Parts: sequence; C-alpha cells; structure tokens
Amino acid sequence: MRLTTKGRFAVTAMIDLALRQNSGPVTLAAISQRQQISLSYLEQLFGKLRRNELVESTRGPGGGYTLARKAADITVTDIITSVDEPIDATQCGGKENCLGEQGRCMTHDLWAALNNHMVEFLNSVTLQKLVDDQLARGIQIEDKPVVRRAISSAPVVKPIRVNAPNSVFALGNVFSSNKS
Repeated sequence: MRLTTKGRFAVTAMIDLALRQNSGPVTLAAISQRQQISLSYLEQLFGKLRRNELVESTRGPGGGYTLARKAADITVTDIITSVDEPIDATQCGGKENCLGEQGRCMTHDLWAALNNHMVEFLNSVTLQKLVDDQLARGIQIEDKPVVRRAISSAPVVKPIRVNAPNSVFALGNVFSSNKS
C-alpha cells in the first residue's frame, strides 16, 4: 500500500484545522502557509472533505473552515477515504482478479489481510488523538487576532465623476463633433 500526498496532506490539514478551530473558522490560506501545501490543492481536498461532511465552510470576512463533527468522532480512515484515497495493498483493488481471467494471485490473501489490519488501525486513530499528540509535543498555536469591523459615524464620501475628455485627442473629437 502506498499512501499518496492526497491522503497525507488531508490528514495534515485536518490536524492543523482541529488545533486552531477554537479561534473560529480557519482559512485555507493560513493552513497552506503553515503546512507548505498548495492553496489550490487544499481547495480540492476541502471540497471533498466538505461533501463528506467532515468540515463546514463559512463564507465572507472572517470565514473559513471548521470541523463538522467533534475531532474525537473523526478517524484517519474517514479523512483518507473522503479524499478518494484507496486503502488497499492488493494489486487488483480487492476485486480478486489479480491475474486477469486466471483469478487471484498467490499473495492475494496476504495483501487482503494487510488491508484489514491497516483499516482497523486507521479506524482506531482519531483526529483528537493526533491533536493531543501534537499538543504533547509542545506545538505552539498562535493566537488569531480578532478582527472587528467598527461602524464609522463619518459619512461615506463618494468620488465625483467628471464627464470630461481624458486626452488631447478626445478633447479634439469633442470640438470637431460640436462643429457639425
């Protein structure tokens, strides 16, 4: 079995989100910067995580992502399978046609048993455990400044639009059109 960057990045981003969600929604740009993961790649991953109801999004200023469930209720298997990462060590994807029409390969049962152990292990690891491990290692979580937008008592001044030619050529066209 080979875990690709898709699964690794999804788990890493979810740990980052879970560590910081008490401060409000977490932006993908902030996760991207902290974890050195492409923002466009995170957007793809979080689209899948949202469709699988692991995260919720909040739009607008101060928006971002939060967990849709408690971290203790999300397993690593949930995260990996949500981003379409297969947890499979068999050559055939579990279809038992490793050798085509000839059927299963001699090691199919070995790899299928490994799959069962991997899924069992990843199901036993919760996002909360991964967060607790990071906190025990002494990770520092920066305080996110709360941005409050005050309502100003000063009137909004709109710029005055002047309908005048903006070049010598436009000015010449104005004068030539007035002569006709």
